[in-house]
Amino acid sequence: MNADVEMELDFEPEDELGSVGALKAKMQKLRDELERVKMERQEYLDGWQRCKADSVNAKKEASLEGQRAGNRIKESFVEDMIPALDSFDLATGSPGWASVGAEWRNGMEGVQNQILDALTRHGVQRFAKVGDMYDPHLHDIVQEVEESEGPSGQIIRVLRYGYAIGERILRPAHVVIKK
Repeated sequence: MNADVEMELDFEPEDELGSVGALKAKMQKLRDELERVKMERQEYLDGWQRCKADSVNAKKEASLEGQRAGNRIKESFVEDMIPALDSFDLATGSPGWASVGAEWRNGMEGVQNQILDALTRHGVQRFAKVGDMYDPHLHDIVQEVEESEGPSGQIIRVLRYGYAIGERILRPAHVVIKK
């Protein structure tokens, strides 16, 4: 309490009070002061609670922003890796791949699998397989061909794999489907 409050609450000795009216006036003064202090306490408590809530919200927002930044970095890295994986796919799908020595071929396929496994461990999915049905959210049709086997819209060749992180498609797959 400050000095003003102490002075307001300063009582005179009992014999100087004089009358019941003076006592009632002093009691009213005490009640008023108590009410003022209660309101002030509530104001401080409300302010402290708002500050605490703001602090909690700021921590949550900072954490979410950190997660979003981490996800953007991961997505950017994966997008940079996709062309290298495409090169592996082109090499392993070329006619000359069969003429490469078996040990070297196995080694290069092992490196490709290590990269794909690392991406999978970090939540990256590679998608599109021959036999899957066309999904406009996942696949871009490069060509439609007439074939007698299988249902219409079935993928008969994957030209370029698609990649996703969670629900976010980083790149759709390029496919050839049955007309």
